[in-house]
Formats: sequence, structure tokens, C-alpha cells
Amino acid sequence: ARTLNRDIFESIYFGALCASCELAEELGAYASYEGSPVSQGILQFDMWGVTPTDRHDWAGLRAKIATHGVRNSLLVAPMPTASTAQILGNNECFEPYTSNIYTRRVLAGEFTVVNKYLLRELMERGLWTDSIRNQIIAHNGSVQNIREIPTDVKAIYKTCWEIK
Repeated sequence: ARTLNRDIFESIYFGALCASCELAEELGAYASYEGSPVSQGILQFDMWGVTPTDRHDWAGLRAKIATHGVRNSLLVAPMPTASTAQILGNNECFEPYTSNIYTRRVLAGEFTVVNKYLLRELMERGLWTDSIRNQIIAHNGSVQNIREIPTDVKAIYKTCWEIK
């Protein structure tokens, strides 16, 4: 999963840089391009000390950027945001859940958000009760230390803090 995630985001970043460079060739680089890291040949993965795969022609793209620049200073922002997640009933991030239950505060008031997959699993097993809900809340959204929850469910519904 980690390798696939890396490959996907590397390809997204490469494609975004290519498109931005093509726009810069046509319209010019963004206003404060000169002096930026990318104007000096430093790409995002360079700043993180990560070596990209050989899937894409990074050297060729760097040369093209050196000639034309890029049109955009910011390129990728993985969704969803809190608002779109709320509307669509998804997690607020593309990463593992930070909590299986939490309170969302909006202008209209407060409401409890429960991991819909965990909720369905517990309901199907006849385990979703006020007691279980309150225990999950008491454990800050974790199911790991709740005796009534089976081991296989605990293995699936770890929060990002519990994944090793």
C-alpha cells in the first residue's frame, strides 16, 4: 500500500509539474518564480530528502523547467477537506482515521461523527450500543481497549495513532 501510494502521488506531482511548465512556456512563469526553490531546480521531493523512482523523466522535466519555469507555485492538494467530507459522509483525509468517533462543530451546532464502516460492522454484529459508543468516546475514538469488540474488528479499525 505504501509503494502504491508513493507511485500514485509521484505521478500526480509529475503530471502537475508538466502541465504547469507547459503553461509557463505559453504564459510565463508565476510572478515570484525567480528565487523560488523550483527556479533553482529544487523540487518538493528534494526538500524532503526523497529520491523519486525512475518511472518518469525527472531530468528532462527539470531541464524544461529550467528553460520555461512553472506557472503555479502550488500544485497539488489532496482532498477531501472537512467540508466535503461532511457533505459526502467520508473521512476528512485520504489517510487513516484519526478517531473512530468525534464531535463536529459547525455554525448550526454540534453533532457526533462516527466512522460509518465501523458503525455498520458493529450494528451487523449486534454490538452497537450506548455502552460501546460511550466506551469509544472515553477511549478517544479507539476500539483497541474495549473488551466487547472482537480482535478482527480491532485489527481493521485502528486509528492513525495505533498503526505501527
